[in-house]
Amino acid sequence: MAGLKKLPIGIENFEKLRQEDFYYIDKTRLIEQLLTRWGEVNLFTRPRRFGKSLNMSMLQSFFEIGKDKTLFDGLRISDNQELCEKYQGKFPVVSVSLKGINGATYEEARRFLIKTINEEARRLSVLSDSTELDETDHELLTQLKKKEMTNDSLVYSIRELTELLEKHYGSKVIVLIDEYDVPLAKANENGYYDEMVLLIRNLFENALKTNNSLKFAVLTGCLRIAKESIFTGLNNFKVYSITDKSFDETFGFTDEEVKELLRYYGQKKYYETVKEWYDGYRFGNVDVYCPWDVINFCSDHLADPGLEPKNYWANTSGNSVISHFIDSVGKPQKLTRMELEQLVNGGIVQKEINFELTYKELYSSIDNLWSTLFMTGYLTQRGEPSGNRYNLVIPNREIRNIITNHILKMFKENVKDDGKTVSDLCDALLNQNPEKVELIFTEYMKKTISIRDTFARKPTKENFYHGLLLGILGFKENWSVMSNRESGDGFGDILIRIEDEDVGIVIEVKYADDGNLQGECEKALQQIIDIRYTEALEQEGIHTIIKYGIACYRKKCKVLMRIDKQ
Repeated sequence: MAGLKKLPIGIENFEKLRQEDFYYIDKTRLIEQLLTRWGEVNLFTRPRRFGKSLNMSMLQSFFEIGKDKTLFDGLRISDNQELCEKYQGKFPVVSVSLKGINGATYEEARRFLIKTINEEARRLSVLSDSTELDETDHELLTQLKKKEMTNDSLVYSIRELTELLEKHYGSKVIVLIDEYDVPLAKANENGYYDEMVLLIRNLFENALKTNNSLKFAVLTGCLRIAKESIFTGLNNFKVYSITDKSFDETFGFTDEEVKELLRYYGQKKYYETVKEWYDGYRFGNVDVYCPWDVINFCSDHLADPGLEPKNYWANTSGNSVISHFIDSVGKPQKLTRMELEQLVNGGIVQKEINFELTYKELYSSIDNLWSTLFMTGYLTQRGEPSGNRYNLVIPNREIRNIITNHILKMFKENVKDDGKTVSDLCDALLNQNPEKVELIFTEYMKKTISIRDTFARKPTKENFYHGLLLGILGFKENWSVMSNRESGDGFGDILIRIEDEDVGIVIEVKYADDGNLQGECEKALQQIIDIRYTEALEQEGIHTIIKYGIACYRKKCKVLMRIDKQ
């Protein structure tokens, strides 16, 4: 649509976003709150893709000497003239992002960290020509630009940059450290956690604890790592997590912000869909949407209005925490099937949350897993907590899809090891034995969770059981199994072509919301006839087509059959 601002997909640079006419949802209230509440070291923990990096870039653009002040024209902060006169463009800034410290080994990660420091030292090129720095200072700056550093140089590097900046400008320095915990997460995955903890602890202690050149510091990350692990002795340390009412609107999009964005791009009709799929996160006192999801949805629907909603968030990173969570079902001291069903069906599970874990502890117990799921955004809170006990729920359709997809994946892996039952079910389908199909599929359903969420739409429930059937049928040799293939006037749920057999099978799956399995089976069979789902098989010259209507309700099913012979 001509004349509209561009959507900022993946844009984390505030200056670029403002200069190149991208749509921006004003989060400059963060600056006012930060200065009003005043903490010398401030850590904001939020799930990934909630605008942490963009907010850090915004802070740098506001405070740093020499930045373009017109970037903030028309934004909320510009109305506070007294604050702007006192703080805007008045401080040197050291800004580093640790999100790229993703080494397979400690040595590689350490090199990446050195490169990050090198890059910031080069960015602060004004120091190279400074007459305020003496020869020793310039030698130190040169060392900070070298690709080889001793451990002493590396752990003192941020502190030394602040000292050089204070000497040059005659002003205390603001330090911004984005995604501080990424090196720890990667180190834990790759087996060098203890070494990385020591390195990061020393780096932060020198930069944040004993640094007389520091004005204040802001850090962001997904998790608050236990204080004794990283932030040793930081008495000047404030943590603002997803449960704090302070700063609750400054990360993520509020409902009004989403409504305005959709209105601006002519997509108001999608509001209920966007809310169902991407809202539901509770930060402090506010329900917020995931910005990454909303922006991508809006962009996709400008190009293709008929597109179905997607799981955008799931594709931006690994979902190993979900794998650990679901894999623990039924194991001693782990997740119960009842708890998982409760969550997937829109219910509440009350658990005690530990906000201070180390990465080594994240998966060590089911209690820690609950805490990890909560802090990383897979679960959110409802109502007021009782001490450290929180009412946990799945926030929205997207996260529910992520979890159910992992359940289906686990189910398929279990089916793969059960060749006899797969063979028995397929034989029953081929041999026109609906009673045995019903019996075997019911037994399968008992091994997984049931979808009965009263808020989930019927197609969502049907898709789950459809997925279970596909998970079984996909392992049958010499069967060509097609899902949602166009046939006749629509798309049949499952069409099966059997090698060397003049037989085809059409299956339509229904969910019986009212428990009337017989009625839904009959509707399924009638739909196969009315929409001519058999046409694709007929065009391939198949003379015997077996039609199955399968209706499911929780962990029960009913199977009816009809046969066409030509």
